[in-house]
Formats: sequence, structure tokens, C-alpha cells
Amino acid sequence: MTTLLRMPGEPGELTLPALLLRNAEDHGARPALSWRGPDGSWRTLSWAAARRRIGELAAGFRALGVRRGEHVLLMMGNRPEHWLGDLALVHLGAVPVTVYGTAAPGQIAHIARHSRARLAVVEGPRERARWEPLLDDAAARLERLVVVEPADGPPAPGRGAAGRYESFAAVVARGAEAYDPGEFEAAWRQDDAGDTLTVVYTSGTTGDPKGVVVSHRHVLLNAVALDGVVELPDHAAHLCYLPFAHIAERMLGLYLPVFRASHVYLCSDPAAVAPTARELRPAQFFGVPRVWEKLAAAVRAALAELPAEQRQAVAAAAETARAHVAHRERGEQPPAALAAAYATAKAQVLDPLLAAAGFDRLVWTASASAPMPPEVVRFWAGFGIVIMDAWGLTETVGVATTNGPGGFRLGSVGRPLAGLEVRTAADGEIEVRGRTVCAGYLRADGTVEPATGADGWFRTGDIGRIDADGFLWLTDRKKEMIVTSTGKNVSPALVENALKEHPLVGQALVHGDGRSYLVALLVLDPELAPAWAARHGIAGSLAELARHPAVRAEVERGVAAANNRLNRTEQVKRFSLLGEEWAPESGELTPSLKLRRGVIRHKYGRILERMYAM
Repeated sequence: MTTLLRMPGEPGELTLPALLLRNAEDHGARPALSWRGPDGSWRTLSWAAARRRIGELAAGFRALGVRRGEHVLLMMGNRPEHWLGDLALVHLGAVPVTVYGTAAPGQIAHIARHSRARLAVVEGPRERARWEPLLDDAAARLERLVVVEPADGPPAPGRGAAGRYESFAAVVARGAEAYDPGEFEAAWRQDDAGDTLTVVYTSGTTGDPKGVVVSHRHVLLNAVALDGVVELPDHAAHLCYLPFAHIAERMLGLYLPVFRASHVYLCSDPAAVAPTARELRPAQFFGVPRVWEKLAAAVRAALAELPAEQRQAVAAAAETARAHVAHRERGEQPPAALAAAYATAKAQVLDPLLAAAGFDRLVWTASASAPMPPEVVRFWAGFGIVIMDAWGLTETVGVATTNGPGGFRLGSVGRPLAGLEVRTAADGEIEVRGRTVCAGYLRADGTVEPATGADGWFRTGDIGRIDADGFLWLTDRKKEMIVTSTGKNVSPALVENALKEHPLVGQALVHGDGRSYLVALLVLDPELAPAWAARHGIAGSLAELARHPAVRAEVERGVAAANNRLNRTEQVKRFSLLGEEWAPESGELTPSLKLRRGVIRHKYGRILERMYAM
């Protein structure tokens, strides 16, 4: 386990600002936050300097009228203004809420209205243009936008621009002038561990984002439980590249670094993760399955360029590493001969290859958010890297179960963290109870709807089993949510309904669980499609119409229109047009006319696979 730093009180009674003060007092000279400057070099703030900057930003936000308990929306990438601004709002007792940068306009509007936020901090002109209409939205309370990057034009016309826009630089300058250390300290000391730290909006089965209420206590108890499992050097650096709107990066890139007084490197461009890892050579690395897949593909491509003799040496070393991992997985001490062979293979073959990827110093590698493909796990085990798969939801404040060096089963999602109970109901649904399960869901009136039943158990919607050793294995999802390989949740009903808004589309099924993008099966409407065809001088059966170029072109326009209303993760990249209607008699629908998704995926499996092979 990681060595715990000085705790200024019981974890369940502390707040995040209390730990930030400890960091400034005990580790003030240590690096806290680094980011790329305009010239590409790293800029760094120590913990003492970061806390002072947070205090000044808090004064700037107070000058804008931000009050204790109110929500402030943030739409920025992984940049210092986001990280520091979030913590500044926390120190005021406000509630920072990050919105995905890929969110569709309707989702942005829903969150703005539902949260009742008066202020939003956005990155630049592109984001400003998406938020401006909400300043004139009667159903929203949004009054002002703070823009980080300079605008490239005047604000959109509305009720008048005066007082409706502010530059982040002006907030910083005003805060530096108004900063009062006594006022800053007094403000955060009013916080209680049970106060709301953030609200994380996550998609529900209806397609409307649901606001999960997370307190200081939930976060810090989860942090203590995680540190009881992981093994990290003190103050280990973290490469922060996932969106802060996701509970995983919110924990890994914001809350856990404050808890551990560790060093955060902000990576604003996800495409730069691999070269940044090569530069930093981190001790820990977290990636959703798609990230591990892409990294594995890059390594495979590099290996393919090696001479045959060297490739054979790598293959032999990989088999030795996998055998070594297998003994560890069973909790066995590897035989002396195998341990010696692995040490040689690691030093002579594997470590030089890992060094080229920046992974030679890794002591902790993890994944979550979606099932990890077994072949990817096996590939990395061939380098001696055991990806510790974990499982959890926003409602469990991230990780609920995880594998660890003290016990792991490849393919499972591990055992429950301390303070959590996990069980399966009669139908196999996984239920969780414990001290880090969220308070509930934010209602539009500001109250909280409990997430658990009267007995404290939270029904996760996932299906699984628990083996004799206490390891949890996921087998299915009771909810029909799609989880892409990048860890994003997608409501299929939301996307399917958008696709069916075009009159030619009568039925739709969206597919993409564990994949990097969505595809769709679309069925022509048996009444409207022939009528449309007749108006355009096209004749034929429904199957023939599905193959006609003009019909397909029209459906393509409908798919494009639907994609324009959806966020990037929800958009359909490819589709197949079918001319055979789904019905209960043929098995694709239930008697109540609901989709039998498993039946459809099996029946059209080859078509679905072909769309991913194109």
C-alpha cells in the first residue's frame, strides 16, 4: 500500500481544503502541477504556490458574486485554469461541475437548467458560441460566461453584452488584488465533510444526464481505501489526460493528488499521451481499454519492423513473462528457475522495449470503465505489466472493486474496497453498499433523490458473479447502456430515437459496446419508405429499396442530421440499411414490441463485424 501522509484529522471528517493546507505546510516545495507552456516546455507550480494561486482565484470568483453552495459549470480541457479553478471554487464552498467538451447543445442546456448555475467558465470561442444561447434561455439561470482564451469576435447579440462576459485573465487579476489570506482561510473552514464537493453528470437510460452528488467524505474515504490496495512511491506523478467530467480523472487527476501530495502533469491533447509518457516515464498509468488497445497496436507495429531473430527473442521473453505473471495470479511464488529466467528476459529484452515507450518505471497500471479485451491483457502480461482491472460507477465515486498486487485475477474486476459490500441479487444484478456510495441524484429544485434503497443497497444495473475467492466477474449489463472502449456511456435508446426521426427509418439498433465508435442497423419503414420512393420515381420491394443508391443517400442525410444533435461519443460512424422488418414472429421483438438486442446482434453479427472491418 502507499504510505499515508500526515492526516490532519479523521479522513471521514476532513475536507479537501484541509489536505491542501497540509500539502502547503508539509510539502510546500514539492511540485504539484505541471503543464506545457506556449514554447512546449513544462511550467510547474509547487504545492505552496498552487495554494496561493487557488486563494487568489477564489477571491476573483468571489468578486464575481459566486456564493457558497451554488453550482458553477466548467467546460475546459486539461489545463491549469481548470484544475486551479475547480479547487478555488471548492474553497469558496461552491460546487464546481465539469461538462464534457463533446456534450451536445441539448445536454449542455439540460445541465445548465438543472444545476441552476449562474456562471460558466469555458475554454474559448468555440465553447463560448455553444453557451451563449443559454444567456437568453428563460429556463436557465445562466448570467455570465468567463472565457479563458481570447475571443475572436464580439459576443453574440442578446440582451446586451455588458456584464455577461469576463475574461479569465481579468478574474485572475482581480483576485490577485483582492486576495485576503484571512478571508480565504475563514471561507474553507466553514466546509463540512458531508458538504457537496462536486456533482458529476452521467447519462441515464432516458438520455438525460443525471447529476450524481459527491461529498468530501465520499472522496476521502474512497482515497483511503484505494491506498490500502495500490503500491505507489510517495508523491508519484500522474499523467492527467482524461476529461475531468469523468469520475475516473476527477479522482485520479484532482482529488487523489491532493490526498497524496503527488505531482500532476496535465496533458491537454489526448493524442500526445504516448509521447508524453515516453518523456515522463511515470510510475503509474491509468487507461481505459481503448487507450491500452492503441498503445498495444503501436508496440505491435514497432515489433513488426524488427529483424526476425529479434522478434523471436521478444516472443520467447514474453512467454516467460506470462508464465511468471500466472504464478503471481495464483498467489504462488514463481519457481527459482522461472524467476531467474524472467529477471534475465526483463533486463535484456523487455525493459529496453518498455523504455522506448516510457513504461520501464511502471509499478502500477490500471484500467476501468469498460471490459478489457483478454488479448490486450495477455499482450501486456508478456511485458510483465499486469493491468489491474477495476470496476465502479459514478455513484460509487469511481472504484468499488479492484485487483491489486496482493491479489488479482486477470479477466475479473477484483474484490471490494474496504468499507464496501458487494453482492448479487437473484437475477445476477450487482448491488453495492457502503460508506463511499453517493448521496444520490440532484433534483431540479436542489434537493437530493437517494440512490439507494432503505437498506442502503445500490442497484448498479450490471450483471455479474462473485467467485469463491471474492473476485467479481462482470457478465452482462442489466441496463442497456453501451460502454465504448474509451469508457464513455451511451444510451442506445437516445441514439436510436434520434435516428428514427427520419421518416424512412422505421427501426434502429445501435451497437458499440467495447468498441471505439458506434454503428447502427437501420430498417426501412414499410409504409413511408415505399411512398417516398414512389414520389421519386423509384419502384421495388423493401429489400430492393434498401439497396437503391438514392434511398441510401437520403438515409445518410438523416443519419448526419441525427449526428448533429448528438455528442461525439453518441454519433454513428457507419450503418447498414435493411429491408426486412423486425417483428415478434421473427424473434427480433418481444411481444410488447421491445428490441431483443441479443437476438438482433446474433442474427446480424456478420454485418456488424463487417462495419468495423471497413
